[in-house]
Amino acid sequence: MFQSIDYLLLVIALALAVWMLRPAVKDWLFWRATVTPLASIIGSGFLIIAPLLGVIAGQWALLAVFCTVLVAYGIGAIIRFNIRYAEPVLNDNPSRALLTTERLSNFSLSLAYVVSIAFYLRLMASFVLQYAHVYSDFRAQCLTSVVLVFIGMVGWLRGLGTLERLEEYSVSIKLAIIGSLLIGLFHHNLSSGFIPEGVEAESMSFLERLRMLAGMLLVFQGFETSRYLAKEYSVEMRIRTMRVAQWLSGAIYLLFVFLVAPLLPSLNGEKPQDTAIIELAGHAALILPFLLVVAAVMSQFSAAVADSVGAGGLVEEESHNRVPAKRAYPIIAGLAIVLVWSANVFEIITFASRAFAIYYFSQALVALLVVPKTHKRPWLCRALIAAGALVLLAVAIFAVPAG
Repeated sequence: MFQSIDYLLLVIALALAVWMLRPAVKDWLFWRATVTPLASIIGSGFLIIAPLLGVIAGQWALLAVFCTVLVAYGIGAIIRFNIRYAEPVLNDNPSRALLTTERLSNFSLSLAYVVSIAFYLRLMASFVLQYAHVYSDFRAQCLTSVVLVFIGMVGWLRGLGTLERLEEYSVSIKLAIIGSLLIGLFHHNLSSGFIPEGVEAESMSFLERLRMLAGMLLVFQGFETSRYLAKEYSVEMRIRTMRVAQWLSGAIYLLFVFLVAPLLPSLNGEKPQDTAIIELAGHAALILPFLLVVAAVMSQFSAAVADSVGAGGLVEEESHNRVPAKRAYPIIAGLAIVLVWSANVFEIITFASRAFAIYYFSQALVALLVVPKTHKRPWLCRALIAAGALVLLAVAIFAVPAG
């Protein structure tokens, strides 16, 4: 039975969505450039991170997410460096080594997109079926495959431009629901307490915990989208808005984990399902599971479409237009279907994390090749980038599923 808090949270979500869809906000250039990376960073991972951190870090979940956010911010700094220094060289007269490394980077990003598409839609199917109380792995795989076939066929026959426009609305609705969720959790903790008690991590070594955290890199990626918005925004705009997107998403992740941590003991020490947040949110307010399913459907579908467009564009570019994006979409969908039927959600997360780690590693190599001699401290710059590259290579090699 709904209570007053449920109606209040619904009103808050609607009010936030209406406000963000106002032309003054929606068409503000700085906000539009910020929303693209922001929407990717706090996309699907937001729905699964807290239960997984409970398993990996227990009462240290907040510290774990803080450290992971810092690592992601450092990777973002490498991407921002390439926006400023690598792009002019690549557009002018790149060396063979630089051009080859950049092409390797694009290829790995295409693979990462395929894996993330499978993850987005598999998670979307899980949320829909779990909320309808008809969930099974087989049904989730079937529903995911149907949606992938739909995206592949629409992309092949008509292009994905129309579906891609849904992203503008889904982003605003998703952020509005996240705002409502945070308020609902805060209201619940006012009466039940903010200090998590009885949150125990699984028994494992420190190295195993690090490997599991490495397998969650996908949760924090998305900022690299600013690297590919050169036609729409200036260099300074992309650097500033990517930084703001990482600040905002980091603050949201920290606040969310802090607020949801007191609810983690309700999982009774069991390994969390990919939809565990539905159960946890239901303890705070009855309306929240419904709002989360709406957010999951809209954000996961639009993110899958956006990554399909990105992957198709990269295939077209790297094949020098021999394989048009429209022909690439069915291939991308087919590869994603194979992955959906051969791995569970947590394994897909790890595959995607490894693929993105390889991409970021390649971007670090690009950065090392273009460090300007005029830089104030080129030796320090190279050392920091090399350290980041080693971390990313470790993620690509050692990451394991958290569930």
